[in-house]
Amino acid sequence: NQSKTDYNTVNRENVWDESSKKAHYKNRKEGQPFFHIYNFTISHESSIHKSIPNDKLRHDPKKVPIPPYHPRTPEMEHDWAQYYDKVEDLDTRVGEVIKELEESGQAENTIIFYYSDHGGILGRSKRFMYESGLRVPLIVYLPEKYQHLAKEMPGSSTDRFVNLLDMGPTALNIIGANIPSHMQGKPFIGKDTEDIKMSYGFRGRMDERFDLVRSVRNNEYRYIKNYMPHRKYGQYIEYLWRAPSMKSWEQAYKNGELNEVQSAFWNEKPAEELYKISDDPHNINNLASDPAYAKILTNMRKECQSWQKEIIDVGFIPEPMIERISADIPMYEYVRKDGFEFDRIMETANMATARDQEQINTLIERLDDPNPIVKYWSLVGCAILSEQAEVAKEKIKSLVNDKEISIRIVASEVLYKIGEKELALKTLQDCLRSELMMARTMAISVLALMGEDARPALPDVEALASGKLDGRTYDIRAAKGFVDDMNKN
Repeated sequence: NQSKTDYNTVNRENVWDESSKKAHYKNRKEGQPFFHIYNFTISHESSIHKSIPNDKLRHDPKKVPIPPYHPRTPEMEHDWAQYYDKVEDLDTRVGEVIKELEESGQAENTIIFYYSDHGGILGRSKRFMYESGLRVPLIVYLPEKYQHLAKEMPGSSTDRFVNLLDMGPTALNIIGANIPSHMQGKPFIGKDTEDIKMSYGFRGRMDERFDLVRSVRNNEYRYIKNYMPHRKYGQYIEYLWRAPSMKSWEQAYKNGELNEVQSAFWNEKPAEELYKISDDPHNINNLASDPAYAKILTNMRKECQSWQKEIIDVGFIPEPMIERISADIPMYEYVRKDGFEFDRIMETANMATARDQEQINTLIERLDDPNPIVKYWSLVGCAILSEQAEVAKEKIKSLVNDKEISIRIVASEVLYKIGEKELALKTLQDCLRSELMMARTMAISVLALMGEDARPALPDVEALASGKLDGRTYDIRAAKGFVDDMNKN
C-alpha cells in the first residue's frame, strides 16, 4: 500500500505486507502475486489551498466551465482552472505508473482499477450528496487473458451501477476467494455478478461539523433525505475553507451578489430533495414538492428507508453516545442486540425532520420516552419546530439535567431558540467540560449558532482551543473556528 490509511475506521496491524511511501510490488518475492494500491494526492483537495499564479496555469480561469451553483468570482475561476491542471497532472502520473508496469513485464498479468474516492474537490462536491460529490470516475483495464471476467467489451462504457463498497468483494471474486457475509458490496467482475439497480450514499459528521444525510440513486433520479434540515449546507469547516474559492463564495453571498441557485448553499435545507439527473445533472431543481413527482418521491423514500433498515443505520445514534458505547462494544454488534428498537428510532427521526407542524404533539410526548435515542430525535424535531415547541418549555428545561449529554446539548439549542438563553448558555458551558470529545464538539457547534449571545462562553472555548491540534482533535478544531469567528466581530 502506497500509502494512505485514512479508512475512517481503526487501522489494523498486519493488513499489508508493506504500507509506506516506498511500498512497491517490485519488492515482493519472485513470482509472488501482488495486490498494490497507489494513493495519488496530486488532485487532492489540498492541491487548491495554495494558488498558482494565473500566468503559470495551463487552463484559462476566464474560460473554464463552472457549474451554475458557483459564482464566477476571480477566486472560484482560479480554483477551477487550477483543479483542471491538477487532474491533467494526475493523468500524466498514472501514465508513468502504467509504463513502469509494462516495463516490468507484468502489464498483461495485471488488472488495473483507476478511480477516485469521491467526486470533485471544490465546495458542494466532496462531502456533499449530489452528483458532484458522489459520482466517481472508474476505468478498469483487463488484459486479454482476463477479459472473459467482464460483461462489457474492451473500450466500452456502461451505465450500470458500481459502488466503492463493491471494490473489495470484486477483488476477492476475481481470485476466487469467499466474500465475507458482513461485506455490503457486490462484485461487478468475475463469476456470479449482478446488476445493481440502486446506489446508496451517506453523509455524517464532516470533521468538526455535524450533519446527517442519506441518499438513494437509480438511473433516473437522486433522492436525498436531510436529517438535520435546520443546519445550512454551508456549515463552516476549517479544512474546506482553506480554498480561496470558498471564502469568496461566502463573501459574495454576504454582499448580496448571488442569484437564487448560488445562494441556496448558504440556507437551511429542505426535509427532502429529488432530482431528475438527465434534465438536471447539477442537482439544482428540487422536485420534492412538485405534485407531478409525488409517486416517484414516495417510491424513492421507501427505497431509502428499506436500505436503512437493512443495514441498521447507526447514524441515528448521536456521536457522543457512539463515542461512549463503542469504547466497550462495536456499534455493529450494539445495534443488533435484542431490544435496540431501531424501527421506533427511525420513525421518530423521520417524523422529527419532516418539518411538519402537525407532528409537534407526538414529538413532545416522546420527550418522555425511556429510549434516549428516541428522546434525542424528539428534541431535534423541537429544535426544527421551535416556535411550536414553546408550549413544552418547562419539560425541555428539565432535560438540561438528563444523564445523556447529547440530550442536554440539543435541549439547550431548543431553549435558546425559545428565549431561555441564559439556561442554554450555562448548560453548553458545562458540556464543554465533558470527557467525551464529540460532546465538546457538539456543544461548540450549537454555541456557534448563537452568535454574540455565546460570547460569555469564549474563555471556556479558548481554553479548549489552546490544546494540541492534530487530524483527530475535532473539538480543538471547532474551538479554534469559534474563537476566530468571535475575534472577527
